[in-house]
Amino acid sequence: MKIISYMLFVFLCCGSFLAPVDPASAAHGVSLDGKLKYQANFTRFDYTSPEAKVGGDLILHDIGSFDKMNPFTLKGNAPAGLSELVFEPLAVKSLDEPFAMYGLIAKDIELAVDGLSVTFILNPAARFSDESPVTAADVKFSLDTLKSGAAHPFYQSYFHDIASAEIKAPDTIVFHFSRKNRELHLIACELPVLSKTFYEKHPFSEEGEGLTVPVGSGPYTVKEVIAGKSISYQRNPNYWGEQQPTRRGMFNFETLTYKYYKDQVVAVEAFKAHDFDFLSVNIAKQWVRDLSGPNFESRKIIKENLAHRNNAGMQGFVMNLRRPVFQDRRVRQAINLAFDFEWTNKSLFFDQYTQSNSYFSNSDLAATGLPGGLELSYLMPFKDQLPAEVFSTPLTPVTTKAPASFRQNLNLAKSLLQEEGYTVKDNILVDAAGKPLAFVILLVSASFERVIEPDVKNLQRLGIQARYRTIDPALYSLRVKDFDFDMVVNTYGQSQSPGNEQRDYWHSSAAGRPGSRNLMGLKDPVVDALVDRIIYATESQELTAACRALDRVLWYGYYLVPNWYVGSHRLAYWDLFSRPQTLPLYYQPDQVLLTWWMKGK
Repeated sequence: MKIISYMLFVFLCCGSFLAPVDPASAAHGVSLDGKLKYQANFTRFDYTSPEAKVGGDLILHDIGSFDKMNPFTLKGNAPAGLSELVFEPLAVKSLDEPFAMYGLIAKDIELAVDGLSVTFILNPAARFSDESPVTAADVKFSLDTLKSGAAHPFYQSYFHDIASAEIKAPDTIVFHFSRKNRELHLIACELPVLSKTFYEKHPFSEEGEGLTVPVGSGPYTVKEVIAGKSISYQRNPNYWGEQQPTRRGMFNFETLTYKYYKDQVVAVEAFKAHDFDFLSVNIAKQWVRDLSGPNFESRKIIKENLAHRNNAGMQGFVMNLRRPVFQDRRVRQAINLAFDFEWTNKSLFFDQYTQSNSYFSNSDLAATGLPGGLELSYLMPFKDQLPAEVFSTPLTPVTTKAPASFRQNLNLAKSLLQEEGYTVKDNILVDAAGKPLAFVILLVSASFERVIEPDVKNLQRLGIQARYRTIDPALYSLRVKDFDFDMVVNTYGQSQSPGNEQRDYWHSSAAGRPGSRNLMGLKDPVVDALVDRIIYATESQELTAACRALDRVLWYGYYLVPNWYVGSHRLAYWDLFSRPQTLPLYYQPDQVLLTWWMKGK
């Protein structure tokens, strides 16, 4: 629930492109295509309600622990909710239209005609929780700090093309861009605004003030911290933005507390005992079998699937190319062939999931058929560097549906491994030097062991010495940040209009940067070129072609074992809430929850 996870989700756009927005016609908000659903005099988002009442104490949960109060640095773990409740960006996105941003701290947003700068005029009412005004100096400090080595490396990548910030007046700042980028003014809107005064007194770096409560401009302040175990937020009675149209009908709970649990299995039992109020479920077995009993039958606890239109992206078992065992493409393909999705979905998931068939699953950006037109033209310069399947074979997930079979898949995997010089000796697959093909799958949740165990057994049938290990969430987070793993489960969130985040996913520049999302350690000049095609696309056709071309290259690199996705949010909650009649379209569970309110308030 930290800001980085929101960055993964925020690009939910339609993919159409026009000339830069005329600032005079859209100063209260901006969008990718120049169109806005909400006009300058709008009073609230449609997915909020004028009936919302303030009050009540909401209790939520998170897994693991926390050891810092700065969500913007690399080392350590910040508590859930801190980014969203205490800090605010210059503008916020609308959840019911693709990729539109409306001013919050910035009351006016003016994109230059040449697309090379954007001007923000700040809302004179904006205040931090210590009652000090939010100024252009705070905004400049925020950009400079987040682009520095003191912040999480993600921000350096994400704000890479914002070259500088120029203060024009105490309430006016201009961001200059290093080059034109269709979404850069929208990325600039997402900048979290920090208090310069606070962070000059309390060092920003991870070695700074530890659990010192930060100052922010958001609707909540930190009420109580029990180190590593819980955190409570108090609604700020003097919140400056309470009557802003982008905030009306939201943040309705008087207090909001996160309790921490060892793992999701323990958390589910705590939820059923009403230790907390609301649960988003991502484990099929829990949804079907564990969330049952008298309280569900009497509707004291409600189970509900909420529809959304989010891009599914890709979840998979990610191989770390920094490890020699995964260097060969045919070895990676063989590992793919050992996974039996159909059996897993039927036996473990109650047929709830759809198999991932693209890095842009459930999206028009997914590659289909064979490449042609503009997409083919992007791929052809690299034909000699790419597998033949990129040009000859549609993206095809491994399947055991007739006429295919699991035995056929294992036989093909065995042939691929033999071609690489591997042989089986005493039931162990070894290379020409006698070294076993072995790796460990690192897990953060014990509930995933039941999913991994059958795949490990399949791999062992090939002689591959695969094992899995579940470790403490804090240690897991540290090891992932440092790329200290062989294989992990990871989700790559995608959007309707991918952009700068692709650099952090796949680009060579991110492969060696601790904390980046290039977990696979991919360093490929072809991928780098296609990522640049995506980021600097100027028309929807160019963006679609570049995404589909990248999709094919990633798919036939076999860098991960594709998993699955589900097209709705599975929610369970105690019958305590009222909520708006209208759902947003592009949202995560915690976002929609912040539009609800307690019954009887």
